[in-house]
Amino acid sequence: MTLKNHAITNLNTHTLDCAGRELVFDRTRIMGILNLTPDSFSDGGKWLDKTAAVQHALAMQEAGADIIDIGGESTRPGAGAVSLQEELDRVIPVIESIAPQLQVPVSIDTSKPEVMCEAIAAGAGMINDVYALRMPGALGTAARLGVPVCLMHMLGDPRVMQNSPVYDDVAKEVKDFLLERAKRCEENGIPRKMIVLDPGFGFGKTLQQNIELFHALPDMISSGYPVLVGVSRKSMIGQLTGRDIEGRLAGSITAAALAAQMGAGIIRVHDVAETRDALKVANALGLTRA
Repeated sequence: MTLKNHAITNLNTHTLDCAGRELVFDRTRIMGILNLTPDSFSDGGKWLDKTAAVQHALAMQEAGADIIDIGGESTRPGAGAVSLQEELDRVIPVIESIAPQLQVPVSIDTSKPEVMCEAIAAGAGMINDVYALRMPGALGTAARLGVPVCLMHMLGDPRVMQNSPVYDDVAKEVKDFLLERAKRCEENGIPRKMIVLDPGFGFGKTLQQNIELFHALPDMISSGYPVLVGVSRKSMIGQLTGRDIEGRLAGSITAAALAAQMGAGIIRVHDVAETRDALKVANALGLTRA
């Protein structure tokens, strides 16, 4: 019960304008994951067919997703790079098909400026970047596009990020990095109200570092930016439960409910219906805003 007091009240009036589709933080919002990749750690290859991808996006909306996050390049530990054209070929036709059929916003999970431009033109309304707009041209491109951005912390890059990550104080270093990136965004014309922060669970962090970072969520949330939490099916859930990827549902929705209880603005998940149910129950019991 005590964690309820950590939920910040200013999110109740915070709204992201995602290219004309609003994401209002009157409760914790659910981001449904749509990976258009053959090698993502959990669902790689399941949604490569455009028809299957469209059907899955619509099913996630029906199940309670408030935004759909589409990605064409895996960022799992050890993942290989994808060419610009291959990423465009994966994501743009799906966004063009999905956007007109959805009532909720679409987010593009990419670090490439060219993909950002094409995705927004195709109907996406938010940029979700694991590199926090640090790739050449990304920051200026995002500012010109005028859509909300999600800035994530990652130590290194996906190919090496889990090779013995070291921090003096993981919570402080992650928060300082994200606030610095948010400042750079604001200096380059991205309004504060259009910025979301993501501490990047599992991106260059050990299990203990992930746990410390989770405990520090209330402090990051107190910065005033909406905070996105993505731990769905990740290795930290597997390490804590001893379950393989297919057995991590209970652990994932428990973490989601706890993050919502702390005041997280967005929970990024694979299992939308189950997470929505968990947040509804938590809210009914007076533990969250979900």
